[in-house]
Amino acid sequence: MDKSSGVGVLDKAATVLAALEPGPQTLAGLVAATGLARPTAHRLAVALEHHRLVARDLQGRFVLGPRLGELALAAGEDRLLAAAGPVLAGLRDHTGESTQLYRRQGDARVCVAASERPSGLRDSVPVGATLTMLAGSAAQVLLAWEEPDRLHRGLQGARFSATALSAVRRRGWAQSVGEREAGVASVSAPVRGPSGRVVAAVSISGPIERLTRQPGGLHAAPVLAAAAALSESLAGGPS
Repeated sequence: MDKSSGVGVLDKAATVLAALEPGPQTLAGLVAATGLARPTAHRLAVALEHHRLVARDLQGRFVLGPRLGELALAAGEDRLLAAAGPVLAGLRDHTGESTQLYRRQGDARVCVAASERPSGLRDSVPVGATLTMLAGSAAQVLLAWEEPDRLHRGLQGARFSATALSAVRRRGWAQSVGEREAGVASVSAPVRGPSGRVVAAVSISGPIERLTRQPGGLHAAPVLAAAAALSESLAGGPS
């Protein structure tokens, strides 16, 4: 490593993880890559394996473990939520409507961030609210890019069709008018992680009287811009 933290065992463990970054390593390969004594390299690799930071492949070689992926997802969620506040507030100020960020959780979607319109008629969705995946523009976005079998399962009982989701994929955004709740319209666009997978949906919502029956015509562009800004915050990696 470039610098020592002063905690020797931690520095050595980090050296082992760094040696596994290019790919699987035998114990001999770890010793060569790290410069550690063979008993030390083995002891550290086995200890890291206990904590799922290291695993073994089918040939018994050491590889990076699943816990690192779980921690990376958690870090990505933190980055997303940190970026969501100002992005949703900016979208609210630009459109004059309440804004939300949804993530899928099983067969539902959860509002993980929101910025409410300060006054007048509004569609208030509190942070932590669990909504259906069977209706609404955010549900359409969170389902539209799923694998075919999961997509078809998600359409069972939905208030939108496969044809509607095909249109969502083609234009890159979704709209709904009275689909989830009578009198309410919304527009949503996908937030993508570094791999390109859809990880969230950014939305605006409000009464049909303001958003009209073609809310995408009014607001698709700023919603897409907000989704792109949030996707960029994930692409940037850890700060």
